[in-house]
Order: sequence, then structure tokens, then C-alpha cells
Amino acid sequence: MSHSYDRGLVEDFGRWREFTAGMWAWIFHKFTGWILVGYLFTHIAVLSTAIPGAAGETVNDVNVYTYTIQELESLLLVRVMEVGLLAVAVFHILNGIRLLMVDLGIGLDAQDRSFYLSLVLTAVIAVASVPTFLEGML
Repeated sequence: MSHSYDRGLVEDFGRWREFTAGMWAWIFHKFTGWILVGYLFTHIAVLSTAIPGAAGETVNDVNVYTYTIQELESLLLVRVMEVGLLAVAVFHILNGIRLLMVDLGIGLDAQDRSFYLSLVLTAVIAVASVPTFLEGML
């Protein structure tokens, strides 16, 4: 005889409310790490095509690459994505330092506050960088 029961939704979205700051720190750290790895591989792939003389490139090919980069940099969306990349990198670094301190036994009782501090510092740095990244756009 087989028994069955109703498992409900595959994903119970109500449980997200139960996450503590430590769980959110873990999720954000993993997410930002994967974003940075993806960006790194994409960046290396794109830049490796720009080496003059590689794969029979001519000077004209390099000019096309330079033109393409300049055109991309002229797009507001690309500039906004650069601010986002900075925010991802800054949070990942700050949270990594926070994790290092916790692993060393420093600030064990202030883990939540240090997570929130890393979020606030990330926001401040990202907002402060906007004029630099949008220079010449507005």
C-alpha cells in the first residue's frame, strides 16, 4: 500500500521572512561571488580578443575594438552596470573581511551589525561613485 501526502508548494516563500542577517550575508556573498566570477571570465574573453597581432589581427581590428569600447562606454546602461559591478565587488570584499574577522573570533557578538554596516558602506561607496561613472553623460 502506498501513502501519499500533500507537500504544498515546492518553494515556500514564507520562509524567507525567517532568514537572519547571517543567512542573508551568506546568500549575498555567494551571489556576488558568482557575479564576479562570471564577469571575470567574460572580461578575460573579451580582452583576449584585443591583443594586437593575436590570431592575425591587423591595426584596423584594434581600431574596431577601441571604437566598440568607446561606443559601449557612451551608453548610460553600461555606466549604470559599472556602478553595479563596483557595488558587487565592494560588498563582496567587505563581507569577506567581516567573515575573516568572525573566523578569527573577532566580533562574534556583532555579526548582524557588521553585516548591516557592510551593506551601508557598500551603498555609500556606490552612491559616491555615481558622479565618476556618469561623468560626461549628464
